[in-house]
Amino acid sequence: MKLKRSNAPVFWLLFGAGGMLSALFGTALVFLTGIANPLGFMGPNFMSYPRVLAFSQNWIGKGFLFAIVMLFAWHAVHRIYHSLHDVGVPLNAFTKLICYGSALVITVVALFALLAIGF
Repeated sequence: MKLKRSNAPVFWLLFGAGGMLSALFGTALVFLTGIANPLGFMGPNFMSYPRVLAFSQNWIGKGFLFAIVMLFAWHAVHRIYHSLHDVGVPLNAFTKLICYGSALVITVVALFALLAIGF
């Protein structure tokens, strides 16, 4: 009996990495950008435009932002795909294409947006 090759490990890898990243950094990002900065806990220039632009033009900043956006998107889409089964949506090639295709589109848009910012 010949075993069938599967692409599931790739999606599970992206799902796991996104879950780990969201658990480690997601809460801190929500606190810093949604609570601490608007309330003024981090100082007046913490999230100023020139500072955020300089961060996003740096290679390390670009890599961090790309990893956050890409892995959060793949993690969310994988959860949504498997949650569709719970609400009665059939899991076929079309739903897989829509779900994982949207994560791919988000990844490509994030990549081009970060490259358009410049260095």
